[in-house]
Amino acid sequence: MDLKFDRLIQTAKNFKVGSEPVFGKRYGCGHINDTYLIDCRGGEKYILQRINDRVFPDVGKLMENIVGVTEYVAAGSVKRSDEILTVIRSAAGCPFVRTDEGYFRMYNFISAGVSIESVPTAEQLYVSGRGFGEFQRLLDGYPAERLYDSIPDFHNTVKRLEKFEAAVTADKCGRVKDVGGEIDFVRSRAVYADAVVSALRSGELPVRVTHNDTKLNNVLIDVSAMRPVAVIDLDTVMRGSILYDFGDGVRSGASTGAEDERDLSKVSFSRELYAAFTKGFAGEAGRRMTEKEKSMLYFGAILMTYECGMRFLTDYLEGDIYFKVRRSTHNLDRARTQFKLVEDMEKERVYMRDAAQTYANGSN
Repeated sequence: MDLKFDRLIQTAKNFKVGSEPVFGKRYGCGHINDTYLIDCRGGEKYILQRINDRVFPDVGKLMENIVGVTEYVAAGSVKRSDEILTVIRSAAGCPFVRTDEGYFRMYNFISAGVSIESVPTAEQLYVSGRGFGEFQRLLDGYPAERLYDSIPDFHNTVKRLEKFEAAVTADKCGRVKDVGGEIDFVRSRAVYADAVVSALRSGELPVRVTHNDTKLNNVLIDVSAMRPVAVIDLDTVMRGSILYDFGDGVRSGASTGAEDERDLSKVSFSRELYAAFTKGFAGEAGRRMTEKEKSMLYFGAILMTYECGMRFLTDYLEGDIYFKVRRSTHNLDRARTQFKLVEDMEKERVYMRDAAQTYANGSN
């Protein structure tokens, strides 16, 4: 539910802004939080967000994560202050405020970059990869153990597989009979599920700060200079593996088809798009990676695509209770595109591995 204009302005006045807030309007395309652009009398602009506390129930811990990460990035960045995402505190010094309408936070408005919502080009994916790689590089050394898990087990593929099997057993919507092939697909690759989880647990892979939602539109891009400005949407910043961030960027960007495309002949893994994102990401973060991370980086793309397809299929079996759908088979269609990409990536495994290691080692 949108805030009325007067309440929107009154809420903005709770924060330490440069001058009096005088105008506000809906902004962006987010589906979780409500986002508004605030204009102030002196020309300053800010982003005001109402936090969805059903998705993120511990707002205090969530904002501790975001403040810690943004301040650490700011300390290590050479960019201008107006190009660095900053949490604007309340008059009482708190990183959020609570009103009758909910929990709110405020950021500076970064005018130097835009969020691209269209189908990515190779150049845009390269810049996106650079942005997320830079994010990883700037957060190298941050004590990840301080981070609160805003969505527990978000990329714990073992837990995702257990939930999937529970959904198959329950079959509460009577859909199992129609998706035997998809169920077999998930089960035939169950070995993927524990590969990163166990390596993190044993210390074979280091635990790092991860963004966990590395889509193109979560990097603000200066389209005139084609450079990354800032990484945004930090609600899912948690502990994890760098493979998660690399993998989700490839999963969401290196496909020739839409995520919900029903004609699977239009869906394929693109070497060109993969190389573009990999060059940007690994070129920025490669020097900070361990040899194990470099050797497994490509697998992150297979794992995240497998996991995402499994999540879509689980939601389909449970009656479409998590992802928004526009048709009865929407989640099933999404699952099928992900599984098609997994098959393509498996065939390209050697190319993907070699390209990732090449860029991570600083070669072109």
